[in-house]
Amino acid sequence: MNNVPDHLSLPYRACVGIALFNDEGKVFVGERIDSPGAWQMPQGGIDEGEDLNIAAFREMLEEIGTDKAEILEVGAKKLRYDLPPHLLGRLWKNQYRGQEQTWIALRYTGQDSDICLDAHDPAEFQRWKWVDLNEILELIVPFKKDTYREVIAMFSKHVTDK
Repeated sequence: MNNVPDHLSLPYRACVGIALFNDEGKVFVGERIDSPGAWQMPQGGIDEGEDLNIAAFREMLEEIGTDKAEILEVGAKKLRYDLPPHLLGRLWKNQYRGQEQTWIALRYTGQDSDICLDAHDPAEFQRWKWVDLNEILELIVPFKKDTYREVIAMFSKHVTDK
């Protein structure tokens, strides 16, 4: 008899994560509509056969209403996280156990007024703000903290002192 929980046999969802830096070296975070108090950087699934860079700009446009940015770096390492038990079966039609993310650092080239959280229906975020990269860990849900620690380590070199 197999003692491995069913969810562990599920694959990870291919995903792109976006660390969007403004000219002051702060990163964009949005508060999820479906989880008040849960903040995250933009991220989303990569469609089958979709180019990573195209996926990043598509997700950015869908989630924050603008794709005004330039790529600084594509993270060399894919990062994974598993969904906590209370979310298993609630997300992604129970097809995935979590996400395998490729993170991209981008420099925002637009204005704050270009950001429009309800540009896509349904909207993902209800509020947004620019924060210091290290401040993210205070805002992120617990099951994503290890992933975000690695993102901070990967991209801290892109923080500017303006």
